[in-house]
Amino acid sequence: MRGLPWYAKLYLTAVIAVAFGLLGHGLAVGRFERVDWSTLLVLALLFLVCESVPTLLNVKQAAISVSFSAALAAVVLVGPPGAALVGMTAVFSVRPGLALTKRLFNGAQFTICGYAAGEVFVRLGGVAGVPEIENFEELILPFAGAAAVYVPLNFALIAVMLSLAAQVDRVPVRGMVQLLASYLGYATFGLLIAGLWATVQSISAVLVLLPLFVARWAFGQYLAQQRSYDATIAALCQAVETKDYYTRGHCTRVSLASTMIAEEIGMGPERLRAIRYAGMLHDVGKLGVPTKVLQKEGPLTEEEYAAIQLHPMRGLEIVRGIDFLDEAFAGIMHHHERHDGTGYPMGLAGDEIPEFARIIAVADAFDSMTSDRSYRGARPVPVAIEELRKAAGTQFDPVMVAAFVKAVERDGWEAPRKVPVPPGEEAETVVIKDHDDPTTPIQVVSER
Repeated sequence: MRGLPWYAKLYLTAVIAVAFGLLGHGLAVGRFERVDWSTLLVLALLFLVCESVPTLLNVKQAAISVSFSAALAAVVLVGPPGAALVGMTAVFSVRPGLALTKRLFNGAQFTICGYAAGEVFVRLGGVAGVPEIENFEELILPFAGAAAVYVPLNFALIAVMLSLAAQVDRVPVRGMVQLLASYLGYATFGLLIAGLWATVQSISAVLVLLPLFVARWAFGQYLAQQRSYDATIAALCQAVETKDYYTRGHCTRVSLASTMIAEEIGMGPERLRAIRYAGMLHDVGKLGVPTKVLQKEGPLTEEEYAAIQLHPMRGLEIVRGIDFLDEAFAGIMHHHERHDGTGYPMGLAGDEIPEFARIIAVADAFDSMTSDRSYRGARPVPVAIEELRKAAGTQFDPVMVAAFVKAVERDGWEAPRKVPVPPGEEAETVVIKDHDDPTTPIQVVSER
C-alpha cells in the first residue's frame, strides 16, 4: 500500500472491510451451517487453480482468469455464503510476485461479488444445492440474474481500483465493454458445472473448464504476440526519431490521431490495430533519407527534394517483410498523396488514395502544426483545425478532416510538451521548412 494514493488506500480498506463484514455476518447468523463443505472445498480448489494461472492484459499489472465460472457454480451449489468463501480463496493465489494488498483486494472483491450474486440467485427463486435434473430449467432465470450482477460488479470494483491507483490514465471503456460481454457469455459455463454436478459431481468442473483453459491459454499467446509486435514497432519509431530531437513523439501522436479518425468512421478492431501501426511507421522511410537533407536550412535542390519524396517508398521497402502490418503498407506508401492529385509518390487523387493514407495525411499534418519545431513554436489546436478545414478537398479528404475535427471536439487533444534540446545541439543548423506542415511548403530551387 506504500505507493498508493490515500484515496486508493481508503477504497482498498473499504472493499476489504465490506468483504470480511459479509463473511462475519454469515458466520454470526449461522448461514455456514447449511453449506456442503465437501462441495465447497472442491469449488474453492478449482477457483484457486483458475485464479493462479490468469491471462495478463495490456493494462498495466492487470490480469483476467476463468475463475468466475467456478464462483458462479458455487452460487448455485453452495449458496451466497459459500460463494463468498470460495471467492476469498483468491488470497491464497500462488501467482508469483503478487503483493499482499493485491491478494487481499482480489479476495475481497470476489467475496463481495459472490455474496451479491448469491443473494440475487436466492431472491429470484433459486435454491442452493445440487440441482435436480428434471427441474434444471428452473435454475436458468435465477442464474442469469446472478451472472448479470457478478460480472459487472467484478469489473466495476476492479476498474475503480485501477483508476484510483493511477495504473491507467483512463479506463478503456470500449475494451472493457467488449470484455464484459464476452464474460457474460462465458458465465454459462458456471451453469453447466452446476447442472453436470448432479450426474458426475466434481468431474463436471474438469469437463467444462478444460476447453476453456485451452481457449484462455490461446488468448494469452495472442496477447504475447501483440506485445512483441508493439516492441518491434516502437524500436523502428525510435530509430526514426533519433534523426531529429524536435520530432520526438511524432510517430506516437500520429498513431493516436489516426486511431481517433478510424474510430470515428467506424473501423473494426483488426483495422484499428493496423492503422495504429501505420501511424507509428508512416515516416520510417526517413531512415533512407540523408540527415543533412532532412535538416537542411533553406530551399532544397531538385535532387534533395526527390530524396524527400522517395521516403514513403523507402518506408515500404523497410517494412515490406513484416507480415503482420497488412493494410498498414498502403498508409505508409501513400500518406503524402493529395486529394487533388498533386501529391507524391504516385500522384493519386480522391478515392484512388488508400483509406489508411487519407487518414494518416490528416493526422500527420495536424501533429506537425501543433508541435514545436526548431524554426517556430507549436500552433494552437484551433488554428491547426482551421488549417485542416482550409485544405479539405485539395490536400486532404474532407470526410477524414470532418471525422478528426469531431473526435477532437469530443475528446480533446493534448498538445506535446516542449522537447528540450540536448547540450551541444543548439548550434546545429536550424530547419526552416517541414514537409509535413501544410502551412510551410518546401521550397525547391533549380540546380541549373
